[in-house]
Amino acid sequence: MFEFWTSNVSNAVWIVVLGVCLIGSNIAFVRIYGELEFTFATLKIMLIIGINIMALVITCGGGPDHTSIGFQYWVSPGPFVQYLGYSGSLGQFLGFWTTFSNAVYSYSGIQNISIAASETQNPRRNIPMAAKRIFVRVLLFYVLTIFMVGLVVPSNDPHLLKSTGTASQSPFVIAASRAGIKVVPSIINAVILTSAWSSGNASMLAGSRILYGMAKEGRAPKIFTKTNRFGIPWVSVSLFSIFLCLAFLSLSNGANVAFTWLQDLVSVAAMVDWMVICGVYLRFYYSMKKQNISRSELPWAAPLQPYLAWVSLFSFGILLLTGGYVSFLHGHWDTETFISSYFNIPLFLILYFGYKFVKKTSIIPLEALPIRHFIDIANANPEAPEPPKVGWHKYNFLWE
Repeated sequence: MFEFWTSNVSNAVWIVVLGVCLIGSNIAFVRIYGELEFTFATLKIMLIIGINIMALVITCGGGPDHTSIGFQYWVSPGPFVQYLGYSGSLGQFLGFWTTFSNAVYSYSGIQNISIAASETQNPRRNIPMAAKRIFVRVLLFYVLTIFMVGLVVPSNDPHLLKSTGTASQSPFVIAASRAGIKVVPSIINAVILTSAWSSGNASMLAGSRILYGMAKEGRAPKIFTKTNRFGIPWVSVSLFSIFLCLAFLSLSNGANVAFTWLQDLVSVAAMVDWMVICGVYLRFYYSMKKQNISRSELPWAAPLQPYLAWVSLFSFGILLLTGGYVSFLHGHWDTETFISSYFNIPLFLILYFGYKFVKKTSIIPLEALPIRHFIDIANANPEAPEPPKVGWHKYNFLWE
């Protein structure tokens, strides 16, 4: 991304600098992590609001060329394009279905809001509040932004398929360039840079805490339970820091191929993760019914359950099994695509059943899950009441 401004400094230098900063932020207090994420989130929110306003202005003819676009790109060339050489509705549907893989990659990590619950102040209040606000943020920042992109950039623009690694391939940069606006690309590239770093920050936090939790329960080597004086599992963080070396793959000529493989692996891992979460929740839900425990005793209960969990489990399963469908089409077999799309499935099954076999463990019956025990612990340790909000804080639902 720094190549967008200068090519005089090797990207390896930037990788080292950002990597050191990433490790430092995860070794320090979680509050420092939270402050960094708050700052980056604010920048992203400001950027998204700004580019949506820009898109609206361009659509209405307020750009330098004063050309009103309206919904003309929805008519010609239309929102859907042919994919893999298939014509008609089939080709358009294949293109539409393929975008789900990118969508899954974009949403991966959305479940991490509960990872640092033990290090969060008033988690029984703050984590449900964050979970509910995710839906508002997705609606405003994802759905609305995608809608605006469809208005200002035609689906057949050749720049959409170029892979530069910088902001120049962003649809909004393309829209600004088409309208004659020159200052936008640098702003977008800067915020994308902080967004990428923020994503790595969140992933390292989540991975290290999961490994720490597994070690505490005896499902990982005990060395990963070691913490520093701030309570940070520094050994777990150190292990995940090693994987930062994968960033050096971007220096090779095959960087785009490596990124595609990693994107597929992350997307599949995210869907497996979501399916496991749905399965665990369903066992939790039916265990409560089996033990005659009311959901009203929980700090927060999601609506429309268990139906949403079943629908989500089924949907993720379909996406998981069809993620590498391209490899099964005549003339489109690709070994790398097939492996990256389905490698995580047998890996998960081998690890799960392998652990069961080696440790001689069994699935705990629904009536034996210690739900009542943890509810009693929560009731015995009430959280401090939420302080009243004053001023503009009453209307803030985006990041507080």
